[in-house]
Amino acid sequence: MSADSFFSDSGLRRGRLGTAHLVFFTVAASAPLTVLGGGVTTMFAVSGNVGAALGYVLLAAVLAVFATGYAAMSRYVANAGAFYAYIANGLGRAGGVAGSAVALAAYNAIQIGLYGLIGAILQDFFADKAGLDLAWWVWALLAWVFVGLLGILRIDLNATVLAVLLGLECVVVLIFDAVSLTHPAEGTVSFAGIDPGNLFTTGFGAVLAFTIASFTGFESGAIYSEEVKDPRRTVARATYLAVAFTGLFYAASAWALSVLTGPENAAQASADAGPGVVFGALEQYAGTAVADIANVLFITSVLAALLSFHNGVARYLFALGRERVLPRFLAATSARSGAPLAGSLVQSALAVVVFLIFAMAGRDPIVDLFTWLSGAAAVGVVLLMTLTSASVVGFFHGRPGPETIWQRLLAPVLGTIMLGVVLVVLVFNFDALLDPENPSYLKWLLPAFPVLAGVIGLIWGIALKSIRPEAYARIGRVAEDGLHEPGLHPAPAPEPERWSHAGHR
Repeated sequence: MSADSFFSDSGLRRGRLGTAHLVFFTVAASAPLTVLGGGVTTMFAVSGNVGAALGYVLLAAVLAVFATGYAAMSRYVANAGAFYAYIANGLGRAGGVAGSAVALAAYNAIQIGLYGLIGAILQDFFADKAGLDLAWWVWALLAWVFVGLLGILRIDLNATVLAVLLGLECVVVLIFDAVSLTHPAEGTVSFAGIDPGNLFTTGFGAVLAFTIASFTGFESGAIYSEEVKDPRRTVARATYLAVAFTGLFYAASAWALSVLTGPENAAQASADAGPGVVFGALEQYAGTAVADIANVLFITSVLAALLSFHNGVARYLFALGRERVLPRFLAATSARSGAPLAGSLVQSALAVVVFLIFAMAGRDPIVDLFTWLSGAAAVGVVLLMTLTSASVVGFFHGRPGPETIWQRLLAPVLGTIMLGVVLVVLVFNFDALLDPENPSYLKWLLPAFPVLAGVIGLIWGIALKSIRPEAYARIGRVAEDGLHEPGLHPAPAPEPERWSHAGHR
């Protein structure tokens, strides 16, 4: 069988995804049951903040402002590189390459970190249920095979798998919410967990750090913009729906947990039991069968997030290979499924090397591998969104169109400022994400990782202008003729450079 039967240069398959598919990818990336069982409980335990649930609403509001300009720009830019293409068209081509480096660092970090989490969860689950005690990295390898295989199949099949898993997760979370609200501590439903006065107190910085991590994957909708049925509307709709759903859903569940334990006891109960707060309540009030199903879905929740981030990284690599920013072979797609085959294989190879290095070094899969990499990823994603918000201003400067002043200027400027504040708070509270026994230098080294990647990307972007001028001219554009329908997604003019609007060239 020839290689041509596997590899193709025809690009991604168009028209396979709708709004619902993009919502599934975006929400699945944050893994609702993982957020509740792992993120929410850890947030309460570390921050000790009674009103932590409102942190999700606050961050969702910030993202909604950001999404205003982002959605307006999505009508003009359809590129599997997503934020990379937005930054390139708004702040200049070299800035776009810097953004792509930040994105690759962040999304690879969270995807690889999740192998530590899934390995540890599967190790405990099968040791408890079947007496099968294997090392965490063995289970991580099995998950790696599963994700790698799905990553090279049809994207709509991936979306179907994610939709089923996501639906079941949400049912379990809703059962937990119902159990919590019908069995409140001391017999009374307390609203202290959603009192704004309880949020802006001690531990607020740690709350922001953990809520940001829960929204990682926010870009997922734009990553699939070349494969949707209606590029003009689909990305914007999916983004707004995903932000609204995750913000409210996570806030409600975090509040429900505080009702179950009592607001003043949420931190201690979470510190003592971790995810057991959730699964113990399900077993006590909904039955052992429901608790067992929830444990299985906890596993599939992480698998869904792994698959979502894997797909995102593969498409970034595809876009960068197509535009010659990275080696051309990365633009190869599957002749059968239309999936970004080369990008998928490269991401899989990088992931297995990194998590096996952690395993050989004897590092803890959660305390070290998952926490370190997911924390660095959160910094990278917020930095990426801040740059993207600023790029909207550059993109619409001097460009006629139907967008209002709120969409093209005010919301993007406000979003840039708010995301910048969130980024500063996250960096200065980064130690809240780390185990107290970790070396102190990690609180600066890990956040610096995506920033360093961005600096390297910027240098490479500037170098491309001299050594590969043709590749430089393609940055942030779409290579294939006909990808943009006439009058629908007009490709931006190749010049002038937009980087100058930010005071740089």
